[in-house]
Amino acid sequence: MIPLVRIDNRLLHGQILETWAPRLGVREVVVADDAAASSPLAKAAMTLALPPDLPARVVRVDEVDWAGLAARKEPVLVLLREVASFARAIAGGLTPALARRVNLGNVHYAQGRRPVTPSVFLSKEELDVVVAAAADGFEVEARAVPSDDPAGPAALLARYNAAAGG
Repeated sequence: MIPLVRIDNRLLHGQILETWAPRLGVREVVVADDAAASSPLAKAAMTLALPPDLPARVVRVDEVDWAGLAARKEPVLVLLREVASFARAIAGGLTPALARRVNLGNVHYAQGRRPVTPSVFLSKEELDVVVAAAADGFEVEARAVPSDDPAGPAALLARYNAAAGG
């Protein structure tokens, strides 16, 4: 099963290992990222920090077997670097039936992005992907750690619009 797909620029890092993995009871982490999958250094850096009982795989976004991961009995956490990767995952077969919950954890500031949480900045196009995914049945939220209050698509849209002046 896939209890959560997380979008986080940092991919696999301490926040994942210390808060999300234990909370979700995950038994494997799949990092779906083209750049990391093509870099032996990135793969090594991410997997070296893992406890021995939590394996991780680093694969290209289009190599993820969404149905296979969802059919597993043990929970698998999937990490994506950006909203565009989430859109590619949907185009590649990810559906709410396979992984209902999607978390925006950290999306760095870039030109054209507005703050929607202290750690998530979205462009209009990225916000459109998030809102469309929610309309299609994904439970989309933004929060850094499980103890934070989640912000759903309506709150993200309101915050995006409120940030227009700043």
